[in-house]
Amino acid sequence: MQHRLTASASRLCAPGAVLLWLFLTQASADLPICKESDYHFEYTECDRLGTRWRVAIPNKPDTCTALPDPVKGTKCTFSCGEGEFLDMQSQLCQKCSVGTYSLGTGVAFDEWDSLPTGFITQGVMTNEGKASTDCSNSTWTPKGDYVASNTDECTATLSYAVSLKKPGTVTFEYFHPDSNIYFEFFVQNDQCQSTESESRWMKVSEKDWNQHRVDLTSGNNVLYWRTTSYALQGSAVKPVLLRNIQVSGVAYTSECFHCKPGTHTSKAGSARCTPCPADTYSNKGATVCHECEKDKYSEPGSGSCKQRPACTTRDYFYTHTPCDSEGKTQLMYKWIEPKICSETVEGATKLPASGEKQTCPPCNPGFFVSNSSSCEPCASDSYSNGTVCVKCPAGTQPLVGFEYKWWNTMPANMRSSVFGQEYSGSNRSSAWEVAGEYVYTTPGYRDTDYLMLTLTVPGYRVPQFRNKDSERDELSRITFVFETMCTTDCMFYFLAGYSEWNNYVVEHWKGSSRKQSYSYVIQSNRTVSFSWALQRTEELSMNKTYNSDFAKIYSIHITNVIGGVASQCRRCALTSVGTDSACVLCPPGHFMVSETGACKSCPPNTITKASQPVGEDACVRCGPNTRRNKAHTACVSDCKLDVQTTEGTRLHYDFSPLSNVTDFYSSPRFTSKGLRYFHRFSLGLCGTEENERTVKGYICQSTLVPSDIRNQKMVSGQPFLIGDSIVGVSTETNLVGISSPAWLFPPSSDLPDVIFYYRSSDTTQACKQGRSATIRLRCNPAIAAKNYILLPSNCSEGTCDGCTFHFLWQSQHACPLCTKNHYKVIVGACIQGIQRTTYMWQQPLQCYGGVSLPGQKVSACVSLDFWLKFGVSTGTIGALLLISISCYFWKKTRKLQYRYSKLMMSSRGKECELPTADSCAIMEGEDAEDDLIYLTKKSLFSKIKSFSRERTSDGFDSVPLKFSSSRHQQAEEEKDSDDA
Repeated sequence: MQHRLTASASRLCAPGAVLLWLFLTQASADLPICKESDYHFEYTECDRLGTRWRVAIPNKPDTCTALPDPVKGTKCTFSCGEGEFLDMQSQLCQKCSVGTYSLGTGVAFDEWDSLPTGFITQGVMTNEGKASTDCSNSTWTPKGDYVASNTDECTATLSYAVSLKKPGTVTFEYFHPDSNIYFEFFVQNDQCQSTESESRWMKVSEKDWNQHRVDLTSGNNVLYWRTTSYALQGSAVKPVLLRNIQVSGVAYTSECFHCKPGTHTSKAGSARCTPCPADTYSNKGATVCHECEKDKYSEPGSGSCKQRPACTTRDYFYTHTPCDSEGKTQLMYKWIEPKICSETVEGATKLPASGEKQTCPPCNPGFFVSNSSSCEPCASDSYSNGTVCVKCPAGTQPLVGFEYKWWNTMPANMRSSVFGQEYSGSNRSSAWEVAGEYVYTTPGYRDTDYLMLTLTVPGYRVPQFRNKDSERDELSRITFVFETMCTTDCMFYFLAGYSEWNNYVVEHWKGSSRKQSYSYVIQSNRTVSFSWALQRTEELSMNKTYNSDFAKIYSIHITNVIGGVASQCRRCALTSVGTDSACVLCPPGHFMVSETGACKSCPPNTITKASQPVGEDACVRCGPNTRRNKAHTACVSDCKLDVQTTEGTRLHYDFSPLSNVTDFYSSPRFTSKGLRYFHRFSLGLCGTEENERTVKGYICQSTLVPSDIRNQKMVSGQPFLIGDSIVGVSTETNLVGISSPAWLFPPSSDLPDVIFYYRSSDTTQACKQGRSATIRLRCNPAIAAKNYILLPSNCSEGTCDGCTFHFLWQSQHACPLCTKNHYKVIVGACIQGIQRTTYMWQQPLQCYGGVSLPGQKVSACVSLDFWLKFGVSTGTIGALLLISISCYFWKKTRKLQYRYSKLMMSSRGKECELPTADSCAIMEGEDAEDDLIYLTKKSLFSKIKSFSRERTSDGFDSVPLKFSSSRHQQAEEEKDSDDA
């Protein structure tokens, strides 16, 4: 029986391999003896001791016999270095021959005509995408020199599995041009553990191809490259490109690889091949590069030459020469380098002749013409219109900056470059050329290249009266005039940032744009780089179909630059020390009178527009219920408000609990293919002013895309400001041109909504006046959460026109402060001398905080039974008192009658003569009770009886009178006794 001994024999253990070899030798005794060319060697799998065997494997089965005996192989950790391979015959490392290369313990993938063996790609739908979406074709696609990702809303994964005998690395080059694609790379090992999430996300490419390197552990490793596109704005996205993947740490390589076409190596033991320069080519495994024929050309790294096309108008550009010693310049035409077209082919365009010499235009403002006809800057205290420098007069100061409106030479602080997607080793001409009245993009580049013009400044001068809130001051302003002419949907970008390769897009324009001006305010001293870029098309292409499309910049003006020059002088405030006094800026809250240069205070509660305002119009009044900050640069709100209702009630609001920055998320949104994303809004309601630093209220929006990556829930998109300053706070639905219609959020009570109005100073192509926003604060005592914010049901994105955003914020903290008018008093009945007073909120309750509801009060009281008893008792006492008083006056009357009777009795001695009365009153020492002493000793009945006997015949009572003299009384008594 014949058996096939294939590469699978390398997976046998050593004893098993020896027995199988003996069996095959006996069964094939009738076959010819094998030669060295009839077989090759392979290693078996390593055993537990780390050893392995080298066995001979026939190239064709059943063709020969007497294979070499198995021998013990090298250690499993044995490997060769770069530029070497393992000679299995001698089991020693040998150098690669010329025209070949080796990574030693690594493998490389730099040819992508098709997916190399071991690579797998597939496309799936992420998140809650529509089930009907077909992602089977959304895979990574080989493009020759690189492999490109998908550009739709499916997730495309490229994977490669490798087994390492020792720790190694993986390196690759990638080009990630579009932030709308999320690109990640991660590795899973034997335990299916992924790399850290912090390093798995690939940043957007800033200049050319980026290189990424990751360490690998020994054992099995699976490499993953994954992309997901989120075209939220409906625009096409550019794919991620991947090339030159290298993995080190494999056991060994038993052969060297031939250099691919377009590369070569003339040195033995090479670890890599060198690309051929332009106008040369090489075949596979080349040791040298060959020159192309005269009528052919090649780009760097080409494996063949191409026929030179006929020259056209797209193959040259025009420029102006610098001014010569005579002050002359001329229009000149140049071929685009490297030149690939032919002038000798039939129908080819010849290079136009240079124009006649003309007088140079003036220098740019702030410069003057020197003796060498070159432009030199004026002194720091002078200005010019481009011809002669003039010193600024007294009471003025130079308005420094840079102003470019004549383009004979490229300014020293500006340069042009090409941001391409392909490798280029040739010296290419600049992408922007000067043309006298403007600077423009030259043809000759691929349609997908970015033709960039970069301006770099050293920084900005700080005003003498620097506001404490320095981050929001207007340090400078850049203004430029441009024009684009395109036959397709080209893109023109304006970028600003810290450096040429660390910036962000400020604004962009699509398609042809008429001649127009754009201005951008600079508020940070770190923004020192500005770039303009033209991309003729976003479609991935190697062609030059649209290279005649162009962009022109006519002028660039940037103010307040350190080391800048002045084109004019401005009047400034003067000190009072004399005529030669230096210029100073007006203090915060003041403006300069343009006629005199004197500083004048702005009206109360106003802010100033710029660091040096001129004229009363520079003072802007703060909106309702806002106040200016200490630096007079911004209007802020203290989150407190008083509102007068139509009924005359005054409501007091305190939104301080809502003043912290609050985040909330919109409901899930879906792209056209069903991918889910969210909008996150960050709201700073009022802002603060602490330690002389102002933080104004603001509203910010960002897009969040859910991630299915472990330990990472969201991926944040580029945020942008909706409103960066508060305009005013009011209950009215219109304020300074911003409207908040009531139909967006129908009211639920009679209590008015308090509306905060915001505006952003950043203008866009769609929002010429900038964005604005309104936040309705609505009282809802049942909501304790501080982030219950809703978007309009009719405008689910928060905006109906893309420029004005609306929000409804419901909370108990949005209610007016409670006062005594918000609760009622209930007095209970008096029960057993106790009365309770209870306080209750009026319903429905429409307040929160403020005055607390008083607790129940208990007080003593008197019931109706008590008052009845009190009345009866009082009546009884009153009756007794009345009787006592009546008796008292009756007794008094009886006394007077007695005295009168006694007086009358004493007057009977002489007729017609009354006795002399000592006194009618009780004399001193007399006792009123003496007259009745004999009456008081009698009973009441005896007294009444005695009174009745003393009544005379004329009807009057006989009352004995008391004489003043005791002797007279005694005489009277003796007389009476004698008569008896």
